[in-house]
Order: sequence, then C-alpha cells, then structure tokens
Amino acid sequence: MDHVEESEILAATQRYYVERPIFSHPVLQERLHKKDKISESIGDKLKQAFTCTPKKIRNIIYMFLPITKWLPAYRFKEYVLGDIVSGISTGVLQLPQGLAFAMLAAVPPVFGLYSSFYPVIMYCFFGTSRHISIGPFAVISLMIGGVAVRLVPDDIVIPGGVNATNSTEARDALRVKVAMSVTLLTGIIQFCLGVCRFGFVAIYLTEPLVRGFTTAAAVHVFTSMLKYLFGVKTKRYSGIFSVVYSTVAVLQNVKNLNVCSLGVGLMVFGLLLGGKEFNERFKEKLPAPIPLEFFAVVMGTGISAGFSLHESYNVDVVGTLPLGLLPPANPDTSLFHLVYVDAIAIAIVGFSVTISMAKTLANKHGYQVDGNQELIALGLCNSTGSLFQTFAISCSLSRSLVQEGTGGKTQIHAPVSCV
Repeated sequence: MDHVEESEILAATQRYYVERPIFSHPVLQERLHKKDKISESIGDKLKQAFTCTPKKIRNIIYMFLPITKWLPAYRFKEYVLGDIVSGISTGVLQLPQGLAFAMLAAVPPVFGLYSSFYPVIMYCFFGTSRHISIGPFAVISLMIGGVAVRLVPDDIVIPGGVNATNSTEARDALRVKVAMSVTLLTGIIQFCLGVCRFGFVAIYLTEPLVRGFTTAAAVHVFTSMLKYLFGVKTKRYSGIFSVVYSTVAVLQNVKNLNVCSLGVGLMVFGLLLGGKEFNERFKEKLPAPIPLEFFAVVMGTGISAGFSLHESYNVDVVGTLPLGLLPPANPDTSLFHLVYVDAIAIAIVGFSVTISMAKTLANKHGYQVDGNQELIALGLCNSTGSLFQTFAISCSLSRSLVQEGTGGKTQIHAPVSCV
C-alpha cells in the first residue's frame, strides 16, 4: 500500500476531536471550591468543638446509639420475616452453645444462658453490624476457663486466704467470681480503647488476614469440641500449641470413646449439613430458610430424654437448670492485679474476632462497620454484663453465619433470639 492510498483511507475514516478549556490556577481553585487554609486560634477551635447545634447532637446520638439511625428506616415488610426466622434459629442455636461454652469457661452451664441474654440486648443498641451474633464464643470461653482453672484449681486455695474445699459448688462459685472480674476488666479495656479511637486498627485487617483469622478461630472451636463429641475426659490446655495438645489428648483417649455420644453428634452434624444444602438449593422456592438448628435441638433433647441416654449410655447432659435471673452483683476488683494480662488478651482477641466477622459480612452486603463503635459496644456489653454475672462475650462465627444465612437483615433478630 503506497502513501497516497494510505492517506485516502485515513481521510475516509471517522474521527473525533476533543475541545476543552485551558484552566489557569486561579480558575481551577475557584472551580473546585478550594480555599486557602485559615489558621484558627485554640480558642476558636475549642469554641467550635463545644458549640451545641441540633445537627451535632443528632450526629453524636447516631454515633453512640446506631439503633436510632437504622430503626426509623426499618423496612418492615421486607425485613421482618427474615429477622424473625433468623432470630428463632439463632436463639435455638444459642441455647446449647451457651451451655457448652460455659463449660469451656469452667463455670456452671446456666451462666452461659445469662451471657446469651444481657450482652445480646445491649449490642442491639450500640453495635454497627447488622448481621453478627453476639454472645458466648468458644475461643473467648477457653481463655476465661484457663484463667479460672489457673486461679481456682480443684485442690489449691485461691489467692486471698480462702480455705480449700472439695465442694464442687464452692469451687464453681470461686471460678464464677474470677470470670466476672476478668469480664469487667475486659469490658473496661475495650471501652477505653474505643473512646481513644483505637478502632482504626480495623483498617489494617485485610481480607486475607480476616479470612485466616476466622479460619484459625474455627479450628480452635472444632478442637475444643472434640472431647465432647467423643465423650472422653481430657486435661484442659491453653496457650501456645493448645490445639495440638488437645487433639493429641483426645486421640490418646479415643479407646474410651462413648459410641452413643459420637452417634448423636454425627447425626446432628448430618442434619445441619443436609439442611444447609437443602436451603441453598431451594432458596428461590422457600419463603424463608428452614431453621434446621431448631429441629436439631428439639430432636436431640427428645432423643436424650426418651431413650435415657444419660442413665443408659453415660452421655453427658446439662441436667436441671435454676429458674429466673440472678440479681446484679459487684465483681471482685481485688483480683484485677491477677488477671489484667489475661483481660488485655481477651479484649484484643474478642475485638479481632468481632470486627473480622463484621467486616466480612458487611463487605458481602454492601455496608460499613465502625471499629471504634464496635469496641465501645463490646466494652459496654462486657462491663455491664459482668454486673449480671455474665462472662466475656464476642461474636460467634457459627451463629453469625446462621443469622445471615437464614435471612436476617438487622439486629432486630437479637431480641427475638433472647425471647
């Protein structure tokens, strides 16, 4: 192709032209509404900071009480069915988990129910995540149990001059006392970190880090449940390599496994796994996901009572629980110097688990969570809950996934689950 033909082809093709004004610096500044920074005196800054306007008051209320912002905009017809179903499913799952995690925390099972009530209600008012489920969590319970067993062993006197006793009730009462002190101090630490705006660390929780953290937490949860699944008695482990030690201890005692306990556990596991696949496959045809957790608890309780599994096959059961709620009580602050290191660790781990799951679900559903407010919410849940004898709580991975998977849209599911 010669030069003449190429020129004719280029002339015949379509072209476009770009025409735009040339901006000078003053014009650009004016167009973008940029203003020179005006230096303000300290007095002017303080005056502006303490100026009270209706808008500022409203924003402060929205910040510290997020429910005042999202509740008036609640889409009743669109959200209510999913929130009720997810609340029922989460509540039914929270019942056995609270009892089981109380055992991990080395306190009587009924305290797991208290921890599944008061903090859940409080987070509904102060939390920023729409989907996470607050309450007892296995990793946090294990950390509390480690402190309680360390300070109140079966055969050693607790520091402070209390006489040793072989009574299980007295030992449990002392462990509850330790757990309440740890919980109060944990809540104070979390609240102070939130007020000091230390929630910014959530920015550095990248998606790979969050996924790795939640997976590691799931491994700890699974390992902590193995001895109950197999029905064997093993020593409690905490700290570095606790997962390895716990697994090895279960395998060493596997010859003593309770076949009936294993059978019940596998049956419930199969029911939940099959139900999850069923809900996923027919979610377009179902008005709401089927709460398989509810049926699992009902069936498990019915089978245990109907076939007398405890008396006939030595399957561990919770037994009779006391009725009603305990009156408020002051935690023992004299134990703070013995548990402050553990409280710091629990505060950090609890926040990390909560913000990790909150960010994961927030990214999935297209909204944002506030790390500072999450710290404040957790601090209020733990510090206030300790007055009602709850142990430290966090976000539960399994319940949060159930809450989100069964159609929950907002924290309205929380009071439903408590009922």
